[in-house]
Amino acid sequence: MNKILIINGPNLNLLGTREPDLYGTNTLDDIMARCQKTFSNLQIDHLQSNHEGVLIDKIHEARGTYAGIIINAGAFSHTSIAIFDALNAYEGYVIEVHLSNIYSRESFRHHSYITTRANGAIVGLGASGYIFAAQKMSEWLG
Repeated sequence: MNKILIINGPNLNLLGTREPDLYGTNTLDDIMARCQKTFSNLQIDHLQSNHEGVLIDKIHEARGTYAGIIINAGAFSHTSIAIFDALNAYEGYVIEVHLSNIYSRESFRHHSYITTRANGAIVGLGASGYIFAAQKMSEWLG
């Protein structure tokens, strides 16, 4: 099964216009289209929500359906034990992505609950982080 899910959390719907000096000028649609075009061997679905429960429900639905999840949970990365628990119940690969370098920002961003569950993490490489994550998923899934 070469089906992966890309999950994006709060405020990522504003990419391209929100603090472009920090997050870049690519929109979320631009990034998802680039992933789908670059990795035609993967079936890539994606979801963005500003609501924690919606993200948790989607992770639950991913069980047995998706071989991997790429997740940028935004601020929920640093606060949500519930998303961490949902990911722990998911049996596939998980890669965490952050557009900015969370370790060079405010100290409260230095800890991510998701990192503890993730098979890998990519931070600070902008939109390319999603491409690198999809590349690794493609390698893992053969």
